[in-house]
Amino acid sequence: MKQKVYIFDTTLRDGEQSPGAKLNTQEKIMIAKQLERLGVDIIEAGFPISSPGDFNSVKEISKTIKNSSVCGLTRAIKEDIDAAVNALKYAKYPRIHTGIGASDIHIKNKFKSTREKILETGIEAVKYAKRFVSDVEFFAEDAGRADLDFLSLMVKKVINAGATVINIPDTTGYCFPDEFGKKIKYLKEHVENIDRAIISVHCHNDLGLATANTLSGLMNGARQVEVTLNGIGERAGNTSLEEIVMALWTREKSALYTGINTREIYKTSQLVSKTMGLPIQPNKAIVGSNAFAHSSGIHQDGVLKHKENYEIIDPSTVGVSGTKIVLTARSGRAALNHRLEENGISFKKDKLNEIYQEFLKLADIKKEIFDEDLRFLAGLDGNGKNKKIKLILIQAISGNRNIPTATIKLSINGKIKETLSTGNGPIDAVFKAIDLCVGKKYKLREFIIQAITTGSDAMARVNVSIEREDKIFWGHGANPDTIVSCAQAYIDAINKFY
Repeated sequence: MKQKVYIFDTTLRDGEQSPGAKLNTQEKIMIAKQLERLGVDIIEAGFPISSPGDFNSVKEISKTIKNSSVCGLTRAIKEDIDAAVNALKYAKYPRIHTGIGASDIHIKNKFKSTREKILETGIEAVKYAKRFVSDVEFFAEDAGRADLDFLSLMVKKVINAGATVINIPDTTGYCFPDEFGKKIKYLKEHVENIDRAIISVHCHNDLGLATANTLSGLMNGARQVEVTLNGIGERAGNTSLEEIVMALWTREKSALYTGINTREIYKTSQLVSKTMGLPIQPNKAIVGSNAFAHSSGIHQDGVLKHKENYEIIDPSTVGVSGTKIVLTARSGRAALNHRLEENGISFKKDKLNEIYQEFLKLADIKKEIFDEDLRFLAGLDGNGKNKKIKLILIQAISGNRNIPTATIKLSINGKIKETLSTGNGPIDAVFKAIDLCVGKKYKLREFIIQAITTGSDAMARVNVSIEREDKIFWGHGANPDTIVSCAQAYIDAINKFY
């Protein structure tokens, strides 16, 4: 029988402790709502006693969230627990997360105490929290470096005191996977009342082992994981939610499953990244921009023939629009032909071989080949002689004392049309003016600006994707004037609808 793994998300608490990350209450509520849509079981909303702002955030999230448990962190101090109780009083499913250090390093150097006193403090904290809520989680901080016999005694005592979940953290990311797994297994086999609580694992990534340690914990009996979106958190971060969820998802025969709606993963990842101002590295598993991108010719050929050759996850499963074929000097004919056909260009084999040689020469000069480069290689007019819509004139006005306004003149099937529109900025005004000119409104899906060359007079390359009636097309533009590039890219995408 399959067993559920509970997802305890601490993006709003441990994740917010990432250097440079700071959220206000409204931003926390917005992320909490998305975590609820994602299917997170427990949302650790904050550390209520740490500041008035954090207290208010936990309180407001408690009022908002109805399907997930809302958790507040405390130290093993009555004042902390009182603050958490007050912040969580509106929660439908409240949880108090309290605890204390378990390793001799922490007991001696952080608390200046003894094992006996620490054990007593932990037990009293659980008993006190249990007066107010039925769901109490106890964390044995630095359990990764704790003596196993003492840790086992602590776990047994706090379960007897009323703890429903026992958090075994690898606080400093010290453990190796086999070592951490054995620790969880030891607790399962030697703590006589362990069946009265869920074992949770909270791993840090100081040695890059957080995901591996968490999975090892699950394989040895843990049934709750403490994670963050994009793996953010103190120092090198926490275990990544998306990595654990999809690691279990890929193992169809696994005895473990989660309640996460995987199609919401990418959306949630992007929301956290943009709201916190923490960019996602391109090679980040599952949610990085390169996670479903292929640039090697061998890989491209294989994935075009059958995606499972090089992709163990369908991108749509996590909410990503699709596989990305990146054209570089390592790309082969299959990838080149694929991208040409995406642009409505096809050639016989001999001609394709000829273009491929020119493609390789250009790719050796440039890091990446874009669609406008392909049209050049294919001998098509860069201005699009055969296009239905052509840009004749563009003029945009902006500034801190002007209403952003754009005037657009287009040739549409040989007929000249001109419109004027305002917007939130000059680019928004340009796109709205183009929509008015063509008489149709398109939804902007993605918008990317890159500098092709260096310096203040750099060529700007713009890539946009737009949607209408469930169809999506990419458009590209390049010009020293960024606004002109934006117009070119938007018009290029519209032309592909025809």
